[in-house]
Amino acid sequence: MRAPAWFTLTALLLAGCATGASPVEGTTTESKIDALMHDYAGDGPGASVLVVRDGQAIVQKSYGMANLEAREAITPATNFRLASVSKQFNSAAILLLAEQGKLSIDDPVQRWLPSLPQSNITIRHLLTHTSGLIDYEDLMDPKDTSQIHDSGVLELLSHENRSYFEPGKGYRYSNSGYALLSLIVEKASGQRYADFLHDHIFRPLGMQHTVAYENGISTVAHRAYGYTFEDGRWTRTDQSTTSAVLGDGGIYSSIDDLQRWDAALYDERLLHAASWQQAFTPATKTDEPDVEYGFGWRITGETLWHSGETVGFRNVIVRYPKRHVTVVVLTNRNDPEPYRTAKKIAALFVAQ
Repeated sequence: MRAPAWFTLTALLLAGCATGASPVEGTTTESKIDALMHDYAGDGPGASVLVVRDGQAIVQKSYGMANLEAREAITPATNFRLASVSKQFNSAAILLLAEQGKLSIDDPVQRWLPSLPQSNITIRHLLTHTSGLIDYEDLMDPKDTSQIHDSGVLELLSHENRSYFEPGKGYRYSNSGYALLSLIVEKASGQRYADFLHDHIFRPLGMQHTVAYENGISTVAHRAYGYTFEDGRWTRTDQSTTSAVLGDGGIYSSIDDLQRWDAALYDERLLHAASWQQAFTPATKTDEPDVEYGFGWRITGETLWHSGETVGFRNVIVRYPKRHVTVVVLTNRNDPEPYRTAKKIAALFVAQ
């Protein structure tokens, strides 16, 4: 049985008419997206696709199942674990606190987390993956099957004097750094990280069901569970030992809510323009020749983007801010990564 595909066809046709396209062309666009997303349709784990143009959601399509065991179909309200797409919210929280005068981007991390041995790492280094911190995943005991939390990451790093390079002298993508950023948010704000995000970002923007998920404390409405194809069948692989770390990837959200997030990136309802400019400006080259990094955002040419990969989930957001076009693809399966697919979808709406 093919799972239902949810689609804002009226909005797409109106957008097509506004740009001189005919309803037939709008339908052709829908069929092209369906073709690109064909492998996600049906009874397996699937995906949600969002295309925003000029602040309006012109495409909202969902494919496949959010919960195979309960046979729950994915809809635009389905919340996926964002994985590293979460990092842009962490950087926004830091920038909010900087605007409030509660911290400085160039504060030494030791000011807020004195147990960290390295004294010359700043918040800016954490934001831009230029700290040189050891990956916490490599410090975990492989025999320990319990989940680590952000505070546990700090505990591991507090006993680690090694680094990959001197702060500011290199780039290495660092989940460790973003776990520490969430702890700095807590120290500077006096709130738990999840509560700060809810009170200062999610609720003000109307992202009613987006949550930094904590097992036993919060719940995820309309939750998608993650799956991996193993031995000829889909197996639920929704959590790992690192899934409870919030700062590097613990947020759940939907394409409904991410439309609201994207809209806020164009104005000053959340942050001043100068703060957004810091986040969106290349701060360092990365290990990919065409990619630079700002604060929680990758930058390639005219695009601002970030992927998110964790056990059972593969996601991406790709923004063309000068063209006011954004594409989001959220999936609850372990493979493939959807970045290239999102770019192909964007090509249907962005003149090359």
